[in-house]
Amino acid sequence: MNNNNIKRKAKVNGVSFSTFLIIIMSMLIVVILAAIKIYLSNQIYYNSRRVNYIEREVSALKEEHAMLVNQVQKQKFKNRVSDTIFLIDDGRGAEF
Repeated sequence: MNNNNIKRKAKVNGVSFSTFLIIIMSMLIVVILAAIKIYLSNQIYYNSRRVNYIEREVSALKEEHAMLVNQVQKQKFKNRVSDTIFLIDDGRGAEF
């Protein structure tokens, strides 16, 4: 009976140091992985915002280019018409 009491007293209640160390290491790994995920999510978000801004700029510049091409065509037509009228008024229209 005396031997049985010694075994009961020798049994430690609670968490051993190795179990505590495993728990701390597991929590550290989870925190590191969560930090990496948050960092990557933020980088993706900010890069996608930048891409959307650039796409809007490209779209606006394409529209502006189309307007400028239209204005150039109008100016070319106006220039051709006014040159023809000028030549006819000058009396030299028959030479060409």
